[in-house]
Amino acid sequence: MEAQWNPPAVVTAQIPHGDMPGDKILIDEKHREIAETIYRRLRQEESLQKGDRIVVSVYGGSGVGKSETASLLAYFLNSEGHRTYILSGDNYPRRIPESNDIERLGVFRNAGLSALAAREDFQNIFSKELEALKKEMLDILPASDPFIDPEWLKAYKQEGAQALREYLGTSKEIQFTLLNRVIEKFKTGEAAINLKRMGRTENDIYLEKMDFTDKQVLLIEWTHGNNPLLMGVDYPVFLYSSPAETLEHRKNRARDSNTETHLISLVLQLEHDMLMQQLESAKLIVSKKNRILTPADIREVLK
Repeated sequence: MEAQWNPPAVVTAQIPHGDMPGDKILIDEKHREIAETIYRRLRQEESLQKGDRIVVSVYGGSGVGKSETASLLAYFLNSEGHRTYILSGDNYPRRIPESNDIERLGVFRNAGLSALAAREDFQNIFSKELEALKKEMLDILPASDPFIDPEWLKAYKQEGAQALREYLGTSKEIQFTLLNRVIEKFKTGEAAINLKRMGRTENDIYLEKMDFTDKQVLLIEWTHGNNPLLMGVDYPVFLYSSPAETLEHRKNRARDSNTETHLISLVLQLEHDMLMQQLESAKLIVSKKNRILTPADIREVLK
């Protein structure tokens, strides 16, 4: 099967996009190489060959190239008659990006303050020092970077990070129920499905009924595309990258104005840790250098 497939010429105007309002993709040769590697494996799936409806996810750290890779996969699928819809999971958080970052910051800082309130050695000077740190978001920096933290500040940061870890990628942050309903309706053959749209402002949140009559593949591109709370994904594909690689790509893409904040750096690290816990359930893992990896390969690199 693999030897019979020759990648079609890519016509930029015909490449489908995800459905998040205002989202943009920047496809380069590396994206194409990775998409071709994935598609050579994906097209061997029995359910795809039989014409069954199948749900594929392309997931990984924020900014790793999920949107571009998913668009190319959809292009390849469509070229062989597997009509595909690209769903952007970023439509399904409970809050728009700016509001969600405010919520994330509040989760971190409220937990940190609770840790300080429980300390017998608390002194008022701690609040003054913390206020100064907050002005530059230095209270979010990892412990001992760039200085050795006092014990009270370490406790503040540890509790804050733990609370943020318990928020990210959970039903507190994301409307998994809505997305799971979409997947269920798709797999049971529904012809029309109501999808959520989320842009950058509160006015950009709405629903849209989409026609799935001729669609065989639902392709989800999303950081949480292999999350245990996401039900019904048949073929999760992990685009592996280190947190540093993820942040660099995000900067180049300039998707959000807060890309370089200490909060986003911490979020990327925590999301990376989360993705490492999902290694065993990935159907395929591909690195930024277009290498197919095993969970053991990644764990060896991380030692």
